[in-house]
Amino acid sequence: MSQTIDIAEFQNTLEYAKAFDANDPLKNYRDKFFFPQHNNQDVVYFTGNSLGLQPKTTQSYLQQELNDWAKFGVEGHFLAKNPWLSYHELLTDKMAKLVGALPQETVMMNQLTVNVHLLMVSFYQPTKTRFKILCEAKAFPSDQYALQSQLKFHGYSTEEALIEIEPREGEYHIRHEDIYTAIEKNKDSLALIMIGGVNYFSGQVFDMKAITEAGHKAGAIVSFDLAHAAGNLKLQLHDWNVDFAAWCSYKYLNSGPGSVAGAFVHERHLKNADLDQFAGWWGHDKETRFLMDKKFVPMQTAERWQMSNAPVLSMAACRASLDIFDEVGMDVLREKSKKLTAYLEFVVEQINKKKNNCLQIITPKENRGCQISIVANGYGKALYNQLIEGGVIPDWREPNVIRCAPVPLYNSFEDVYRFGVILTNLLK
Repeated sequence: MSQTIDIAEFQNTLEYAKAFDANDPLKNYRDKFFFPQHNNQDVVYFTGNSLGLQPKTTQSYLQQELNDWAKFGVEGHFLAKNPWLSYHELLTDKMAKLVGALPQETVMMNQLTVNVHLLMVSFYQPTKTRFKILCEAKAFPSDQYALQSQLKFHGYSTEEALIEIEPREGEYHIRHEDIYTAIEKNKDSLALIMIGGVNYFSGQVFDMKAITEAGHKAGAIVSFDLAHAAGNLKLQLHDWNVDFAAWCSYKYLNSGPGSVAGAFVHERHLKNADLDQFAGWWGHDKETRFLMDKKFVPMQTAERWQMSNAPVLSMAACRASLDIFDEVGMDVLREKSKKLTAYLEFVVEQINKKKNNCLQIITPKENRGCQISIVANGYGKALYNQLIEGGVIPDWREPNVIRCAPVPLYNSFEDVYRFGVILTNLLK
């Protein structure tokens, strides 16, 4: 069966799903990950948008650093197989490639919300006339809290300074024209745009290139939270001219719970000596860092926002996953992702025909990654709990959404088919 099959030819049968999987060029990558088990069978794991599965190579990557710690102690900073002093640099090139950035624009450090705050210190510089921040309504809470607290720190209330773009009445996703209208309307007072590249709730993908262009035309700094985009979408942060971005690595990037996060700053900002920033010693010029001088001299890369030396163990887990991504490439992943997500949509729609349209997909058909958000009318969280008991692990988001993410690295068409069978049996 050809991998270029038109979605109109989809069939909700086990034979079809297995035939498609047999011709999947990524089929062997499933075996590179550990799956939780249910009744001695792999679960249908559809929550890689919350926590990615563990690559089977992660243990050896971690063990290497544990062995070197045992063998060398502090001298592992210099004598380890992968010297810890520069360990973060081992991640830079592959992560930059993954998000469409230059290596000097990219750094792995801290956690996502920490990076958002550190970058906003530099790039949210309100004035008497230009002080407002634009974001999407129902952004992930961490973003909302970060924006609210930054505004409060600068003496503004959210009511006067935060512009939240929300879906129109009766709709679940935000129309891009409403974003552009809001930018134009507030062009003389807008200081910063901070939007999630993918809305965590609806799964909507925003046109980051066009939003960046509109924001710059209005004189604003433009940034994105890429927690649900990195490793999910083909990104071109440098070419899109984005000012800054931040992301975690434990969702699609499979780096383990709470693992190290990433940050991007466009190269045009890197040598700006006048930027305010919260400084830490690992952001100091590495050629003179250990002279311990009291004057901070920032590196002229995204590394200048580093606060502390590398968390080597979490970075080792991140390396294990990045090596897989680098081997596969986002072009191939996105090709499979589109087909796999379309197949999930097809299966849900087939179920709907049999079950009086009790399921409502709120994720846009076009602007999406590998997430489908489903409202199960009349069922609520009880259905989610029954899916868990039946061997499916999706994700629940209040008040009424079940999120399903068929991740192309390790999910299959058979996973989607099995999900459909289990879901059908649960819908009375």
